Amino acid sequence: MRIALLGPVQAYAADGTPIEVSAARLRTLLARLALAVGETVSSEALIDDLWGHNPPTDALNALHALIYRLRKALRDPGALESAGVGYRLAVAPENVDIRQFEHLATRGRRELSTGAPQQAATLLGEALNLWRGTALADVREAPFADAAAVRLEELRAVVLEDRFEAELRLGHHAEILADLTAASADHPLRERLAALRMRALSAAGRQSDALAAYEEVRSRLADELGVDPSADVREAHLAVLRGSVERPELTPGRLPARLTSFTGRDDELKLVAELLDSSRLVTVVGPGGVGKTSLAIKTATQHRTYRQGRLWLVSLVGSKSVAEAVLGALNSPNARPPGTGPAEPLNRVVELLGVSEAVLILDNCEHIVDAVAQFAREVLERQPELTILATSREPLEVMGEALCRLGPLDESPAVQLFVDRAMAARPGFRLDESTMDHVVDVVRRLDGLPLALELAAARLRSMSVQQIAQRLDDRFRLLKSGNRAADPRQRTLHAVIDWSWDLLTGQEQLLARRMSVFPTSSSADAIEAVCGGEDITALVDKSIVEETATGYRMLESIRAYMAEKLVPERDEVLRRFARYFADLAERHEPLLRSAKQDESLKLFETEYDNLIFALQTAVDARDAITASRLLTPLCWYWSMPRYDARAETFVAQLLEFGDALPEVDQVAFRAFQLVTGTGPAPDDAELVRELIEDCARTGALRRYPMSMVATLGTGYMLGLDDLVEQEIRKIRAGTDPWARACTYLVEAFARYFKGDWQGVATSTQQALQGFEETGDRLFIATVLAGVAHISTTNGDHEAAIRAYERAVALATPNQWEYLVGLANERMRAGDLPGARRELDRAGYESGQRLIDAVVAQAKADLLRRCGDIDGSDRELDRSLTYARDTPMPEEAAHNMITPARMANRLAAGDIPGARALLPSLISVTSGNLDLPMAAQSLARLRYLEGDLTGAATALGMSEAIRGVFDKGDPELRDLVADLVNHLGQDAYDQAYGQGAQMPRQDAMDTLMKPVSGL
Repeated sequence: MRIALLGPVQAYAADGTPIEVSAARLRTLLARLALAVGETVSSEALIDDLWGHNPPTDALNALHALIYRLRKALRDPGALESAGVGYRLAVAPENVDIRQFEHLATRGRRELSTGAPQQAATLLGEALNLWRGTALADVREAPFADAAAVRLEELRAVVLEDRFEAELRLGHHAEILADLTAASADHPLRERLAALRMRALSAAGRQSDALAAYEEVRSRLADELGVDPSADVREAHLAVLRGSVERPELTPGRLPARLTSFTGRDDELKLVAELLDSSRLVTVVGPGGVGKTSLAIKTATQHRTYRQGRLWLVSLVGSKSVAEAVLGALNSPNARPPGTGPAEPLNRVVELLGVSEAVLILDNCEHIVDAVAQFAREVLERQPELTILATSREPLEVMGEALCRLGPLDESPAVQLFVDRAMAARPGFRLDESTMDHVVDVVRRLDGLPLALELAAARLRSMSVQQIAQRLDDRFRLLKSGNRAADPRQRTLHAVIDWSWDLLTGQEQLLARRMSVFPTSSSADAIEAVCGGEDITALVDKSIVEETATGYRMLESIRAYMAEKLVPERDEVLRRFARYFADLAERHEPLLRSAKQDESLKLFETEYDNLIFALQTAVDARDAITASRLLTPLCWYWSMPRYDARAETFVAQLLEFGDALPEVDQVAFRAFQLVTGTGPAPDDAELVRELIEDCARTGALRRYPMSMVATLGTGYMLGLDDLVEQEIRKIRAGTDPWARACTYLVEAFARYFKGDWQGVATSTQQALQGFEETGDRLFIATVLAGVAHISTTNGDHEAAIRAYERAVALATPNQWEYLVGLANERMRAGDLPGARRELDRAGYESGQRLIDAVVAQAKADLLRRCGDIDGSDRELDRSLTYARDTPMPEEAAHNMITPARMANRLAAGDIPGARALLPSLISVTSGNLDLPMAAQSLARLRYLEGDLTGAATALGMSEAIRGVFDKGDPELRDLVADLVNHLGQDAYDQAYGQGAQMPRQDAMDTLMKPVSGL
């Protein structure tokens, strides 16, 4: 038996059949017992809860009578048991929907708090689906019911907020915005709802609406409650003002937001979904304009890999290389995957895809169908967990390919599509007796082709549906004398676009054909500069162009038509296109390091695909100067907020221009190769010396700050101190404040490398002051992370937290990195709940596996500090799985988690396990310049082994290597206290001093000896 209270009270038999409990008093009794399912409720309590202050004269007998009637109604004598002085509903707790709801809510919140938004969204959605209306809706008059219902409604509101939070983390702001708005209207004073709504509006690009929502809740709170908004609301407001709310629909590789509704195709959606589960290559085949892309994207949004961030959309329009196009989709706006140096594009694709389940959508394959077939064969063979969903006008003819042949819409959905678009074009349009016949006529004449229907519906702005039908009749009479060998549906689409073309003025036609060079959406300013001065809105009104969140774009079928018209002047328009974007990039390149950084970063993000196309256009045209003007700003952009797997290829292509490229540019690009691992070996001192000298001689160090960042730090590490310091003096004597600030950052790194802790602190502070003068938010955040490290090592947790919080506020593109740092600092300060909150904010299962791996590692540290060693080990296993989905070599993936593995073995008291892991830990920490951590782990191990004096000496060695003892680690403080307690202060100090007074190199050499000598 099941009991439902989340709505009107209802009982169900074991087979799901509703059990009629018609009397209100019986439903009230059932509800009261169900609220305490499995527990005995005394007769006295039942009388009070059923009748309140007005019980019947013989209340006990009246209660017994109700119990008898309820047993009879339930048709299960054992369901209602007598228990001493009361009664108990003998139903399993999980068969009462309230208990089921509470259980799902608890699990959902737990998943949300541990960084698993997908699982959380599923569980919370299941919980909310149990509700059938207002809780206890038909028994609210009972004395007990109101308080119980209020509690449940409050819990429901919290669960709804949690689900919205989970969906927002998954990037589903568009899907939940309507529900969020309705929920906010129902609960105008719930501040968390208000903050969630602001975040969703901002993510959807509706900043003004988000700010209006803040003003609305702020005013309401002040007027009705006399209070200011909560911290959550203020933080959301600040994020909107900064523009720091992420917009997943703008992230390359993610799916574009639909601007119109998706109509029909239910059967095809089901078929493609089934094929994706049974085949590794699925191709949607059909004529142009039939809706192949829309079907693929709609199917993809329902696939599990989409919610896991493991699905990418790749448009092949204008592409010559399938692998290069896929690399463009796989690039990351937040993290640079560590690779193994240069690689062929296909090999790089295989690396970046990782080993977990993934889906690639290859769109518009007909342009290079043979190349797509070859790519699909090779990549599917090498990636067993990959599925490809392709759209094409013809099959790929690859072994194992499954086809979904897409034809026109059936008449009913085709009519619905036309009416939907007609209502958008002419508000007030209705399908009625006066329009029905003409609409059906238009649909039939256009063969049910979705794009043709949309273009025809747009004509309703200037003519009636009857006129459209008549014009189509004229158009198709002319068409019949055309190419009879062409696909009839392609002729239909061509005719409709041709009609739209004929309705344009001469200037509008000029603008339309020139705009076909734009591969994606772009701003009105860019279109005007490249194409001419005609107002773009005229083409929007005539449905040749559609307006998007970031500008204007052409649908692909229309773009292909317009490109045919452009042929005579295509080369000249492409030159203008490339040079316009070179001017734009060159103008904004210095601003990327200034107080106007946010504005320039947004421009690079919005116009990114156009910048890349402009670069490829210049490369193809052998225009070395224009290509270099584009590549230089992009190299800087790739070095900080965004990684693009094609970067190395572009740099190599430009270097092939040889002397056609200015020497200063050649040197700068060689320096960039030093960063990417495709140039001089970073441990070859002579080659690096030569590169630094070339950068200085040609002026690249001053002209291209990228060169300075790439070379000077490496020079310090290779012992080229005199050369590096000579160039630093020259830079500081110059006039570039950013370059001066950067020299202090390089110097801080060098002093850390040498164990000069005071020097590190001084140079870091100078770097911070310098970057603050420039306004470069990203580098200020970078330096603040160094400030936090210095502060926490000195034992000042408050200062470290302030530095990380400021870094988080400044560094939107790489915010996750500083949130993890903030979480780690809160752990060191003992604020474990706060650390969990920061990790929630950092994101989890983002689809960017390097980020996922780092966040999982931090979560493992949190679990260890909470005493859950087994859970921590599982989280490290998950981190390793994520790392394997990056180009990181297997050894490097294991090395990344080695320090955390050692911490777990030490925390568990596993002496053999820790001793076995020690050599690996020393090797890893030596490679990443963190040998003091190995010395601290050695101290913990010696303590467990009973060598207390050796433990104290190892702690001293950590100071000798770093230059200071880590005063901010609570576990080290506890270790020191134990050692002092057992050894006595004098003996501890003596043993510690033996390590601390070692020359730095001696301490490092001692630590690096074979483990048998430790």
